[in-house]
Amino acid sequence: MIEWVTLGTGPRPVPRPVATPLVWAGAFAGAPLLVALTNLLAGSHGPALALTALSVLAAVLGVCARFTAAPGTALLCWLFLNGFAIPPAGALSWTGPRDTAWLGCLLGAALAGTTVSRLAHARAAHHRLTTAGRDPDDGRLP
Repeated sequence: MIEWVTLGTGPRPVPRPVATPLVWAGAFAGAPLLVALTNLLAGSHGPALALTALSVLAAVLGVCARFTAAPGTALLCWLFLNGFAIPPAGALSWTGPRDTAWLGCLLGAALAGTTVSRLAHARAAHHRLTTAGRDPDDGRLP
């Protein structure tokens, strides 16, 4: 039996997050570009600009990602920050409090981006479901 339905009616589904490997590929491609750009603009003497840029990248990538992608995104951004934004370039090092704070900042940014996105999508879906049955003349549910 064929059932005719009008396209575009009914609630739209919440968008699915992008696959985690694609998010990590975005971090792997975007992080070195941002570090190179910040090194050109400010040099490698002050990593604060690079940390800020990479935090924004992590948050933007988090918008389209699952929560499980956040640790890997933060780690990839930290690797490029640690390896190329602070002297000596190309050498990874671990300075306990500083690198812990940097990893925390990057992880927090990725989680914040994902949280904001999930809440916005949930709110929009709830709004679509609750306003779908309303009569436009009186504003009350039928």
